[in-house]
Amino acid sequence: MGREDSLTVAKKTDRMMLCFFAWGLAVTLSGCAARAELGIAPYTVPETPYVVLERGDIRAVIVSNEPVDDDVLAGHRAGYSGLASLTHTEHEENFFVPAYAGLNFEHIHDGTAQERDVLFEPRRASMEIRRIDRHRVELYQEPTPHWQLESWLRYELLPDGVIEMTLECIPHERVFSNDYIGLFFASYIHQPESLDIHFLGRPSNAGDGEPQWIRGVTPAHGELSTHRSAGDNRTFSHDAEFPLTLVFNFSDYRYDEPWYYGVSGGMALVLMFRQCDEVRLSQSPSGGGKGNPAWDFQWFVPEYEMGRRYRFVMRAMYLPFESPEQIVTATARHRAALNRR
Repeated sequence: MGREDSLTVAKKTDRMMLCFFAWGLAVTLSGCAARAELGIAPYTVPETPYVVLERGDIRAVIVSNEPVDDDVLAGHRAGYSGLASLTHTEHEENFFVPAYAGLNFEHIHDGTAQERDVLFEPRRASMEIRRIDRHRVELYQEPTPHWQLESWLRYELLPDGVIEMTLECIPHERVFSNDYIGLFFASYIHQPESLDIHFLGRPSNAGDGEPQWIRGVTPAHGELSTHRSAGDNRTFSHDAEFPLTLVFNFSDYRYDEPWYYGVSGGMALVLMFRQCDEVRLSQSPSGGGKGNPAWDFQWFVPEYEMGRRYRFVMRAMYLPFESPEQIVTATARHRAALNRR
């Protein structure tokens, strides 16, 4: 009997009641013009810890943080959730390191030095994969052991193959010592010809002027790693010995628009964000091992309220690369749509 078949009607009912209870807890929701969407729709739990989504030219395999080793995901390691595989009809090789993932929920933190298992709690805590329909999958984590953060992550394959990722989360206890929630997402890129990312911005000391293409380069892991927006002067308290060196080690550049891209094997991966989420772009030249950079981003929830539901939305486009101008044109509609959300 399959995993889904073995679920009793009572268990299914309990799960649906939990979804509606969690939704009811968060009568207020923060995150731009927010409205609760996740954890509400009916779902099934697949027999495998992954789901294959296909639409247009794109094939995306969404995985929980369980290990997998089969014909679909050979040698995929435990702890790496999100996009285990991303391929295109014009490029059948996985864009990400096969053992790892892209858009991987990596860290929860408050800037304090903690044990590794606490800082990497999204990797360690139990995670359930839920299939909503042919093009939508959610990853659910009940309140995590240390941070007590409940979360829903939805990956939706839009009609043109663009991936929309939505996070909703609820802090259930006042355990974040510095009064903010820091969340970090990582994408481990498989052996690109260039380790760099590209975004429209300017040097930090340049002042006003037209944005230019910035080639984001970091000399080593945790050095000049994070690019803030032109107007992001927020200060988040953190311990001097805080071990996640990518988070607060700022580059000499600021971005003007909240999106960036990188290229590998003639294909571009473009990560696009909402202005109002004030994301910080991060990168490492060796996050996934030698020659495998990490192209990352961070989101902060300042002055959080216990029991409040917070929401973040981004999109990822995967397409053959021609030029920066082509990327600007190809992504314009999605960038505009995000900022209307």
